[in-house]
Amino acid sequence: MLRIALAQMEVIPGRPDLNTQTMLIMINQAKQQQAEIIIFPEMSIPGYLLGDTWEQSAFLRDCEYFGSQIIAASQNTCIMFGNVGIDWQQTGDDGRVRKYNAFFIAQNGSLHHDNTFPYPFRIKTLHPNYREFDDTRHFYSSRKLAMELGCAVEELLQPVTLDIKGSPLTVGCLLCEDSWSDDYAVKPITILAQNGPVDLFINISSSPFTLGKNNKRNRVFSKQVREVGAPLIYVNNVGVQNNGKTVYAFDGYSTVYNSRGEIIAYCPPFSPDLKILDIELDEGDLCYPPLSAPDDTNIETLYQALVYGTEKFTRSIGITRAVIGLSGGIDSALAAALYTKILGPDQVLLVNMPSCFNSETTRNLASELANNLGCYYTVIPIQHSVEHTVGQLQQTALVQTDGKQATLQVSDFMSENIQARDRSARVLAGAAAAFGGGFTCNANKAELTVGYSTLYGDQSGFFAALADLWKHQVYALSRYMNQTVYAKPVIPEAIFQIVPSAELSDQQSVDQGKGDPIIYPYHDYLFRAFVESWNKTTPEDILEWYSQGILAEKIGCRAELLEESFPDAASFISDLERWWTLYTGIAVAKRIQAPPVLALSRRAFGFDHREAQNSPYFTARYYLLKKALLRGAC
Repeated sequence: MLRIALAQMEVIPGRPDLNTQTMLIMINQAKQQQAEIIIFPEMSIPGYLLGDTWEQSAFLRDCEYFGSQIIAASQNTCIMFGNVGIDWQQTGDDGRVRKYNAFFIAQNGSLHHDNTFPYPFRIKTLHPNYREFDDTRHFYSSRKLAMELGCAVEELLQPVTLDIKGSPLTVGCLLCEDSWSDDYAVKPITILAQNGPVDLFINISSSPFTLGKNNKRNRVFSKQVREVGAPLIYVNNVGVQNNGKTVYAFDGYSTVYNSRGEIIAYCPPFSPDLKILDIELDEGDLCYPPLSAPDDTNIETLYQALVYGTEKFTRSIGITRAVIGLSGGIDSALAAALYTKILGPDQVLLVNMPSCFNSETTRNLASELANNLGCYYTVIPIQHSVEHTVGQLQQTALVQTDGKQATLQVSDFMSENIQARDRSARVLAGAAAAFGGGFTCNANKAELTVGYSTLYGDQSGFFAALADLWKHQVYALSRYMNQTVYAKPVIPEAIFQIVPSAELSDQQSVDQGKGDPIIYPYHDYLFRAFVESWNKTTPEDILEWYSQGILAEKIGCRAELLEESFPDAASFISDLERWWTLYTGIAVAKRIQAPPVLALSRRAFGFDHREAQNSPYFTARYYLLKKALLRGAC
């Protein structure tokens, strides 16, 4: 019988000092409970998403120094942990000192080292180079090391044999991606099993939350465990980390699989936990009854990730008070409810900023919501300042050195943008400074996709917590806020019923049912196909599916929406080209200047969705499909 501690800790990126303190506390707690093996996550000492901090030799020396403290704490126990492994005598492909994403095993005050591997640690084999991951930029893999040593990678992937209470224990060491090997030529868990036998596989990970990811991990890991016939322990961290433009919540969900691939234990999500488990390896740990893993695709999980990621990031950058522009619409309503829950009503200021185009309906709804939440609330009209700005611009004489003169003309569209900038760049920024906090960006993912926002206006703010949520998710989360979080209708029902509208002109009057140009029940799904499809969907794909009558099925929207919204192929194509041109055009420039986004989906904007400022492009086949569809409509 083995007593194992799963140390699901909060990792603070770039703070090996604080992480080591946390680890030492958990080690003492585990020792008090007679744990024989204590397992920490991948990169538990330095953190994982550090940008180019990995290029600082002084930081690397600190990681080694704090790692030595964990090694010293391993008296009378075995500690497995993640840290950067450094070979000061070798360089990586970039000419800098060589670094490994490493799995350390410390026992009785020293590192385990045997003649099956050149270092006193094991290293990551599969380096992810997609989404937010950039391992190959910084770390040397076992595949590269094998090439350098002139051997097969299979020779390096050897199990580790430990002495636990006088008995041998053979462990297969895996680091995160090593178990996500379906699309790789090298299968580390299979190779380790072939080089075994292996008594226990241990995967230490630093795996960010993505809606539905744990369901997939359970399927993938369970299948692998069944194939190799040995139990597996997965230990992940909690906390938030970022790579500048995108913020990731880490949900933990550390899990134990028995030799049949059944889940027998797991740690709660989004919470540090020290789970002590007694495992009987001789029986393949079949003595524990299997558990059903919670579904992580539901609205409750999405809410947990949203609140956890927003709270952790906000506090990590020192924001304790928030100012929110409250329009009376659903996006700002959800933002208000979210930050009030996180910071408390005394730390939130809600500001309604009406112009002549804002209806009494939305003004009253903003006031009602603020009253329901109990936050500070104020109304600061902008009509006078907007008129003043427009007047100044139009009355300004432009003079060239040769005496030629001109004047500025402000169109209605420009006036709309002036309203948005006046609200954010003047009122909210000033109010945030006076209130002692930051002001939020309330944009949703559909708006960010096509740039339906104003630079230095409603796209401004210190953080875009809702920017990885499609509009239908904003509505669903708002319902969840009322029904479950607050258990009362803090968000007035009328906010759910009014048409979404920016209210920047007479053409966007909510009282007349006029709103945004985005048809959210359709465009949410069209835009999602553009952004989140693993093999990115393009207008060519959309037209192909449209011509075959399977578009709704492919993107997931209601089939009748297409007929209701587009009477013919010409109107459908016009709409498609409009949004694709914006998505791949000016919206890219806007996204580059947008605030950091909290990642919740399989592809969030920012570093998770890398893009260049190129001109919009339609493929040759797209034009052939378009021509055929329009000819058929004639």
